[in-house]
Amino acid sequence: MYRCKRLSAMVVAMAAGFFFAGVPATTQAQNIRIGQTTGITGSAAATVKESMQGAALYFHQVNAQGGIAGRKIELITLDDKFDPALTLENAYVLIEEKKVVALFMPTGTPNTQLLVPTLDKFSIPLVGPTTGAMVLHRPVATNLFHVRAPYQREVEMAIGHLVRQGSTRIGVLHVDDTSGDDGLAGAMKGFKQNQLEPLFIETFDRNKPDFSASAPRIMGKQPQAVIVIGSGSPAVEAILALRKVGYGSHIVTLSNNASSGFIKALGDKARGIIVTQVFPSERSTAKPLIQEMQLAARAQNVTGISPAMVEGYASAKVLVEGLRRAAPNIDRTHLHDALESIRQYDLGGMELNYSSTNHSGLEYTELSIIGPNGRFQR
Repeated sequence: MYRCKRLSAMVVAMAAGFFFAGVPATTQAQNIRIGQTTGITGSAAATVKESMQGAALYFHQVNAQGGIAGRKIELITLDDKFDPALTLENAYVLIEEKKVVALFMPTGTPNTQLLVPTLDKFSIPLVGPTTGAMVLHRPVATNLFHVRAPYQREVEMAIGHLVRQGSTRIGVLHVDDTSGDDGLAGAMKGFKQNQLEPLFIETFDRNKPDFSASAPRIMGKQPQAVIVIGSGSPAVEAILALRKVGYGSHIVTLSNNASSGFIKALGDKARGIIVTQVFPSERSTAKPLIQEMQLAARAQNVTGISPAMVEGYASAKVLVEGLRRAAPNIDRTHLHDALESIRQYDLGGMELNYSSTNHSGLEYTELSIIGPNGRFQR
């Protein structure tokens, strides 16, 4: 019943240039079809758009060089509006009707969690989910291949940094879902490592956030730092609500908000917000990955690289490495085995490793701050 609606959404997604990296319809049967379900619209849309742009840069580059074993990569993207139920519906369309060989970069912890049984049912690998929830790392999900580091590592690092800077009155404001629970678990580890207790723990609804009561309550606690765990527009609303009630000290949020769209949404309240990062600076000249991406962007007349774009580019690069290793027998089983064969892979100044007992990918984490020029500074 849902398939006509989902296919209609697909046509809309494919019509927007960077959502579809393929070749003319006459040769599509020979393409390597990759499926993506993600929140093109919805609360995470700004970051999703940028990560997709980054992935499109790399897929276009590979296709321009002849593809893989003479076949072009065709990325078919469906909009799930950041709704887990739609994520699952889209996955069935992509797997059963579009016959994709892999899924790629869904957004959101609950969304990705819901996909795991479906991945196993169809023995189809998924590469680069845009979530760092530890529940998706341990135990190892057979068909799920991460690229980014876990959220918990980000939060632990952030708390350690705040304590070293003299902050001890630190509270947590997190989305009330599995992603928020995971981030909170990381925060509790960070507090324990630094022999602290959280000043407060507050939650907000994923779909209908309301900070009218919690923001004044948090202000009354006189925190030295607030860690905001949530994605996209709800995280923006949380930060704006805190600033509105007069809170002027440290606010930290995680890498799922590391996008230019996030900064733009905050407007003049963006300056000074600390954002954890899971990839090197998009302006770095020290990392080959960034140099390579900058060259690809210039060649394709793309300006303004963001951290979210770097994540998309890196995830596409990992997927393509798996496809190359699987060639010429590119199917779901061979791709899965090829991905698990990746050892000490130089992603461009960062080493990525997979095995049958480790699908976690990278461990890279660092901090950034939004500067007065509206850009992430490291």
